[in-house]
Amino acid sequence: MSVNIEVPKIGESVATVFVAQWLRQPGDAVKAGDPVVEVDSDKASMEVPSPVDGVLMETLAEEGEEVAVGVVIARIDDSAAPAVAAPTESPSVDEAPPADTGAVRAGPAARQLANQQGVDLNAVEGSGKHGRVLSDDVRKAASQVPSTPAPTAPVSNEARTKRVAMSPMRRTIARRLVEAQQTAAMLTTFNEVDLSAVIALRKQYQEQFVGRYGIKLGFMSFFVKAAIDALKAHPAVNAEIDGKDIVYKRYYNIGVAVSTKKGLTVPVVRDADLLSFAETEQAITNLAIKARDGKLVPSDFKDGTFTISNGGVFGSLNSTPILNPPQVGILGMHSIQTRPVARNGEIVLRPMMNLALSYDHRIIDGREAVGFLVRIKQLVEAPERMLIEV
Repeated sequence: MSVNIEVPKIGESVATVFVAQWLRQPGDAVKAGDPVVEVDSDKASMEVPSPVDGVLMETLAEEGEEVAVGVVIARIDDSAAPAVAAPTESPSVDEAPPADTGAVRAGPAARQLANQQGVDLNAVEGSGKHGRVLSDDVRKAASQVPSTPAPTAPVSNEARTKRVAMSPMRRTIARRLVEAQQTAAMLTTFNEVDLSAVIALRKQYQEQFVGRYGIKLGFMSFFVKAAIDALKAHPAVNAEIDGKDIVYKRYYNIGVAVSTKKGLTVPVVRDADLLSFAETEQAITNLAIKARDGKLVPSDFKDGTFTISNGGVFGSLNSTPILNPPQVGILGMHSIQTRPVARNGEIVLRPMMNLALSYDHRIIDGREAVGFLVRIKQLVEAPERMLIEV
């Protein structure tokens, strides 16, 4: 019996994905839960597992191809015994190790990338099944090639350029960011926050926090909690536009932007208003680990209502973050800098962070946006207010 593998739904605003890499080939035995194909979207790179035990009958999409959510991209024969392997005395062409014929086993995407990067596939050690060369193997090999010495004679500009195709995930990110700017009346308002109180609180209780929960108390949980309070005070920032209607959401699923080697992804801390500081910190840590290891699943992206992005970890002093549709607000955190500020008529040095709120002006007025950011500033500068809810 044939069982279909369909493109899973990754998020409420994702309609298509790119087939990044086939992890199994037709004829391969698979068990339920075994990864069969890796797909990319603007939100994440994820592996799609086999729903049943069986043998992969056929693949219906090429590596690099864009396919819609819900489309069948492979079929599994669940009547075949998954433990069956090709006879060792007469292996099939697909199962035979490439060393027997001198041919290099590599998919279309890996071959195209090798051609673009000028990498000799014969010199690349494959990490896939039977030594199959994957795209990541090509990238690794390309990064180890020594840079070309400066030319001793003039050469053309074309000879000094390198053309590299966008990855499927990067193409999707590019398309959706342009769509966000074209469909929303996006503005950004700024403020700054003094982190003295939060830093002192973390320093005072960090050792006890780590001892009890096994993780460090970071900055993000304070901003998540402050954002939830501000969203409750300014519900339009937690809403979305649906045709001619405004949908106000009375739940608080906070997306936390995480950088991975393939691009920025935004997994969601669900029902963050119901979590303690420790539970919030643990949820953020777990999502970051899953993102790093490529283990995020579609449910990790569902139903986000507001996003926080921390460009400060890369040294950004200021930015205008782009909305994550259909959300209408996104908070940008930035690097902490010690700089002089006025306090009680005196100039003192304080650890300051710039904040940015980008918002959709179609349903959020400037006054409301400013009030939202001021509320976050008030709470972060006096974090005890979040505990007693004042």
